[in-house]
Amino acid sequence: MILSADTIDDGTELPCDLCIVGAGAAGITLALQFLRSGLRVVLLEGGGLKPDAAAQALYRGEVADPDLHPPTDRYRQRTMGGTTTVWSGRCIPFDPIDFAARPWLGQDGWPIAYDEVARWYPAANALCEAGDCTFSAAAALPDGMRPTIRSFAPEGFDTDRIERFSPPTDFGARYRARLAASADVRVLIGANALELVTDPDGSTVRRVAVATLAGRCFAVAAGHVVVATGGIETARLLLASRRHRADGVGNAHGLVGRFYMCHIAGTIGTVKLHVPRDYVWSGYERAEDGAYCRRRWTLSEAAQRHHGVANGLLRLHFPTIPDPRHGSGPLSALYLAKPFIGYEHAKRLHNRGGGAGTWLRHLGNVAREPAATAGFFLHAVRHRALAARKYPSVIVRPPGNLFSLDYHGEQVPNFNSRVSLGRETDALGLPRVHLDWRHSPVDIRTAEVALSLLDGALRRWGRGRLDYDPAGVAHHMLRDGAYGGHHIGTARMGATPAAGVVDTECRVHGVHNLFLAGAAVFPTSSQANPTLTVVALALRLADRLKRSLAPARVA
Repeated sequence: MILSADTIDDGTELPCDLCIVGAGAAGITLALQFLRSGLRVVLLEGGGLKPDAAAQALYRGEVADPDLHPPTDRYRQRTMGGTTTVWSGRCIPFDPIDFAARPWLGQDGWPIAYDEVARWYPAANALCEAGDCTFSAAAALPDGMRPTIRSFAPEGFDTDRIERFSPPTDFGARYRARLAASADVRVLIGANALELVTDPDGSTVRRVAVATLAGRCFAVAAGHVVVATGGIETARLLLASRRHRADGVGNAHGLVGRFYMCHIAGTIGTVKLHVPRDYVWSGYERAEDGAYCRRRWTLSEAAQRHHGVANGLLRLHFPTIPDPRHGSGPLSALYLAKPFIGYEHAKRLHNRGGGAGTWLRHLGNVAREPAATAGFFLHAVRHRALAARKYPSVIVRPPGNLFSLDYHGEQVPNFNSRVSLGRETDALGLPRVHLDWRHSPVDIRTAEVALSLLDGALRRWGRGRLDYDPAGVAHHMLRDGAYGGHHIGTARMGATPAAGVVDTECRVHGVHNLFLAGAAVFPTSSQANPTLTVVALALRLADRLKRSLAPARVA
């Protein structure tokens, strides 16, 4: 059932077997595994069924360097479904090397094997509705996917890897009816977790203190508690639970909020290809299951080891939109429309200047390509705005074989990159977050190596070239700051309390009934978007909890 938290009387203590805090991808995935369990499950969601400005304002906080990180209330949604209400739907598994020890990076890797997560990817892919769990270009279509560039196989890259796309699935909307119909799972919306109240010795969470914006206060007393509120809010709740320890819950070694990672991303350079137009394909293809798929060039394990870098990928991309020299009517129309495009989707447009001369040149591009511009927007309406399975992103074939490169790379864990509590409090009295996002030299070095490898491969091939300024890579990768909504690593998994906040089962070290779900527990960030792995780990945790809670009662 789904109820408003304002229907709960003040001072009430709700008993349950399992309390899940947060109804995003991880929390809803967990709850779905207990629909007919015979257990009493409470799922707390701070937002409502639809976006609400007052609830969203609870995400506001401080950013140490606004040029390097978006405002804290951007790229996250405090509503049923969480950030799946606005995500792009990109689904990509992590790579085995992401879990391995990488001495050249000073990293011990994950304390669990890759297969421990990989075996849950098929079920996770199904929940995300991204089609078959096949991430090979050769196997995704009956005859294989067409190559990005025919007869070009750049050394140092795996060119068979693909990304699949969810419709994208809004977990709140898609799975709401199942949750509402369950007699075992009670969803409380507008229920904001304020504190994890433990025993004085911190070994057991006795209850979760909850409040609503309307002023109701109550508690949930659970045998087991899972916090699944995202990489930023998970750290915030643990740090703010200071009744018995000034440093919060699970923070005996000062690791909560540390190692905060996003991804390093940017567009750079000019790729000019001297091949027939039909030799190049940088867009999407649809698999037989309907999912959109796209190739990418991913740094091979051998290249990462040889060059001493992290994981990363490159894609062919249309030229930089704000620069009217691309001559594309559709791209210029997008630039001119930036006042009407949401922050999350137009950040790369809003972060650039452009006087009257720039606008006039963009208008000229639109005037020269009216048919292409109109066709682009008609495609966007038909295949994105109105389609159940949406075309994933903007794909524009620029005039001539002229492209830029889109880079998306791993950020290595950095102890000094962190989420902490700020000086101000929100409307519920909870300290707001303070974000101090920091990158490391190897993050930029990885991008530099990827570009250098592709540059060399194109030169040897002899039918294309990459023009870019090697000295300007850092500028382009950091121009828009930390990448979007990928908030990772603030309560990392470690084999011992000194190495991580949670153990190999995602249980907080030293607190026997408290578990964490979501990207907060990732020890590394990979080159991949986190959602698919978030859902896979949530399924793994649900399996663990089923066996622990009541094996005889769980279907």
